[in-house]
Order: sequence, then structure tokens, then C-alpha cells
Amino acid sequence: MNIDPKTIQTPIYLLEEDRLRKNLQLLKRVKDKSGAKILLALKGFAFKASFGMVREYLDGCCASGLYEARFSNEYFKKQTHTYSPAFKDEEFDEIVTLSEHIVFNSFAQWQKFKEKALGKVSCGIRINPEVSSAPTDLYNPCALYSRLGVTKDEFRSDLLEGIEGLHFHALCEQNVEALEEVLNGIEKKFGEFIPQMKWINFGGGHHITKEGYDVERLIELIVDFKRRYGVEVYLEPGEAIGWQTGVLIARVLDIVHNGIDIAILDTSAEAHMPDTIIMPYRAEVRGAKEAGVKPYTYRLAGNTCLAGDVMGDYSFDEPLCVGDIVIFEDQIHYTIVKNTTFNGIKLPDLAVLKENGTIQIVKHFGYNEYASRN
Repeated sequence: MNIDPKTIQTPIYLLEEDRLRKNLQLLKRVKDKSGAKILLALKGFAFKASFGMVREYLDGCCASGLYEARFSNEYFKKQTHTYSPAFKDEEFDEIVTLSEHIVFNSFAQWQKFKEKALGKVSCGIRINPEVSSAPTDLYNPCALYSRLGVTKDEFRSDLLEGIEGLHFHALCEQNVEALEEVLNGIEKKFGEFIPQMKWINFGGGHHITKEGYDVERLIELIVDFKRRYGVEVYLEPGEAIGWQTGVLIARVLDIVHNGIDIAILDTSAEAHMPDTIIMPYRAEVRGAKEAGVKPYTYRLAGNTCLAGDVMGDYSFDEPLCVGDIVIFEDQIHYTIVKNTTFNGIKLPDLAVLKENGTIQIVKHFGYNEYASRN
């Protein structure tokens, strides 16, 4: 991918279609060989300009509430499976009309909305296996005192009439060994209830498209589970779909010095790639290495007033100059769905690098996006 800094407006997210298709082809292989259904988790990847392609390979979307369910119906136009930690009275009737599956987070919610849902959607309960090796508690749905899902101690077998499925989510960008551990925990705690179900949703966090993931082992686990229990199996990855499918391109606005050279960019870690601060993790920069590895080291920093709006220290082969572009790798999942207009900073535009090599700008953001939110 060659980017001409003179012709591209920054900041901009650029989705690469050929990389997206490669991920989707791998996910389709999992579907075809295992018999599982795979849903797009909108919370991680909601780039609607790509939905024409994604729709060819996946079975629908999983939504986290009314607006994502609307989005799924309007732009994806296949199945919608909706889960929320707690549904609102004034939204639930519409959610029912938009969804094929609805998953309740508690038996209290199930009892509250049962009569509105029965006969219209397939209903499920989210369970908490209390087993997870997620890398940080911030992203661990099974951490101590988690509000997400019903534990075995709180499970109401006397209230299962009308429940057709169980849902769990216990992973965060993890491999198949982590899933196997969780499945063992679920079968020990909830195995007696699985034969009563029509479907089991394995949730998200499966890092299927990451290099080194044991895809064949995942297929074996699903096939074996389906064979033993006679249920439909769903997966709902988000990051596995958007993984390594595109970049965030920024431009150097100024270079200042305070014990180290600091390049101020027209993007923001806080506003445009928040997980680099929240998780935290270090984003890769094209052509750069760790500080001191290459001749010229810079701290890359955002253009907001937040003191900690810093991407990290990187080294380059050549000095950075005002006007140069900086390309942050793997910035399509969990960025566009999370970015903000903090400090009035411009949202990055959205573009697609088509499979024929052309770049299509699909969304330009300006002042209205800031003003309409305040």
C-alpha cells in the first residue's frame, strides 16, 4: 500500500478490503467445517461500508442494545442476536421486532420481559462460568463480582421454561486453549442444562484470524460439542473480523523538544485509539521500531490538552519532518466504535482501499459531529 502524503487528508482510518476478505474466508472455513454459525460483533467492528463483503460470509450480527440492533437491521440485513446487561422498558418492544435471538443477563430480566418475548424470538440466558484467563480484569467478564451473566449459585433451573439457549462470553483476544478451559468449566457447572437447549452461544474474544491460532482445534471442539449435545453453536467475534485489516494515518503538525524530540500529530490516542490508553497496549507504527533501535527517536503524541495523550516512543530511519505521515497499524477494530470528539478534535475520516487498488473515501467528518453531541 503506497500512500501519497500530498493527496490524502488526515487523520483517516483506511480499511483494506483484501485483508478483510482473507479474515472472512478463514471464518467461513470454520463455519463450513464445524457447522457453527458466526455473527459479527458490532461492538468491535461496525464499518458499514464493508458490510456488502462481510454479509457474503457471516450469518448476522450480535447487538448490545437497541441502536446496534437497528444498525444491524438497516445495514447488515441478516440475523440479529441482541444481549444487554439490562433492557429498558421503553426500548424492549422494538428490540423484539428487530431480533431473532434475545439473551437476558439475569432471571429477573427474563421474568420481567418473558411475556413480550415468547413466541416472537428465541430466548436465552447468559451464564458466567467463573472461569477465564482474560489478560486484564477490565476485559474479563468472569472477574470477581462481575455483573455479566448468571453464576451457578444464582442459576434458576425452575425458571427455564421458554429458554432455548445459553450464552457465555469469557475470552479477550485469546487462543483456543483458553476456550477449551472455559468449555470444561461450563460443562462442569451447567452441563446438565445444555441438553435442554436448542443453541449455545460461545460469545466472542476468539482470536481466530491471528497468526498462530489453532483453527483446526477450534473446529474439533465445536464439532465435538455439537455431536455430544445436539445443539446449534454460535460464535460472535469482533476483533477477529477486523484484525489487521487497516490503519490510522496521521500527519506530523509540529516537533518540540523537552528532553526528547516530541512529534505532535493530528490524531489522538485518547480520542481515536482509546484502547492504547485503557488496555493499555502499544500500537505498531509502520517503518518504526522501539526507541533507540533506529537512529532517530521521537515520542508520538496527540493533539489534545490531555497530558497523557501519548502513543509512545518510536525510532525511525530518517528524521521526522512537519507534514510527514505516520501510519498506525491495526486500527480498524475497537477504534471507530469507541472514538470521541474530546477536546473538539476532528474525527478521522473513513476510507476503503478497494481490492482493485483505488481508495474510496466513504465518510468525511467535520464540525457538525462535534456540535451535534454537545
